[in-house]
Amino acid sequence: MINRRHIRVKVMQSVYALFQSKSDNLIKEENFLMRSIDEMGDLHALLLRLFVEVRELAETKSEISKKKYLASSEEKNPNRKFIDNLAIKAIAESFSLSTYIEDKKLNNWKLDDEFVRIICDAILASNLYESYMSSGKSSFAEDKEFVISIFKDIIAPNEKLADYFEGINITWVDDIPFVNTWVLKELNSLKENKTYRLGKLYKDAEDKQFVLDLFRKVVLKHQDFDEDINDKTPNWDSERIAEIDLILMKMALSEFIHFPSIPTKVSMNEYIEISKDYSSQKSSFFINGVLDKILKQYDTEKKIKKTGRGLM
Repeated sequence: MINRRHIRVKVMQSVYALFQSKSDNLIKEENFLMRSIDEMGDLHALLLRLFVEVRELAETKSEISKKKYLASSEEKNPNRKFIDNLAIKAIAESFSLSTYIEDKKLNNWKLDDEFVRIICDAILASNLYESYMSSGKSSFAEDKEFVISIFKDIIAPNEKLADYFEGINITWVDDIPFVNTWVLKELNSLKENKTYRLGKLYKDAEDKQFVLDLFRKVVLKHQDFDEDINDKTPNWDSERIAEIDLILMKMALSEFIHFPSIPTKVSMNEYIEISKDYSSQKSSFFINGVLDKILKQYDTEKKIKKTGRGLM
């Protein structure tokens, strides 16, 4: 499920792309923004489905070994603990995941099965796998913990897999860490004897509308915000202020004025934190200082009207 922080990052990227291209086609960029968020659901589904594909490949390998002319007793009677993993079974039997994969025609693991082999081989060669297979236990809790461990230690950090995803969809470059966290939450939520339901992309309709409202307000009001920022940075040539810093400040100012349910402190903190990941080392201090000055001006001019308790 996408959170407000990542929504802000996606909007920031789309505003930056629009300003850089000097395009006036707002609808086109809006559509691209919404599509890039929707496609995060595709990445999420592919990562979950990868467990099923890896398990099926492991079973195929096991069946081939059993039919070898000089098969060992271990190959003839293989340990099926991984193949019968209950957590992966829950994912495999998920109607919502299967339907999503089918509807979106996400046949990546059939077309590019080399990445299934890469992950499968890495799992089978790992100490995690050896320890799991020899534990002598059998429980849903252990199966789930193993799945979580191989995701954190083998799948999520795999550079070849990350390069593959980035090659498919350039917008996934910044989405991968967030989606990895989302997948971990989904894996942790698995319950014994309960059907797994694919997680929703948005928490609610309000969050989805927030994407468009924030994008539109920033783009349509950005010249007004330029004046406010210039007024509070008299010793700065506007061309010396990083483009990302300007966009982040305009997004915060937009939330100050046009989003009455979002506390000003929340908006400030969010954009200061985002600047630490997407701009220069000193940006957070600069943005904090400028926003604080403008916030005081807006308060004096009574431009800010927040609803609810403690929203200032």
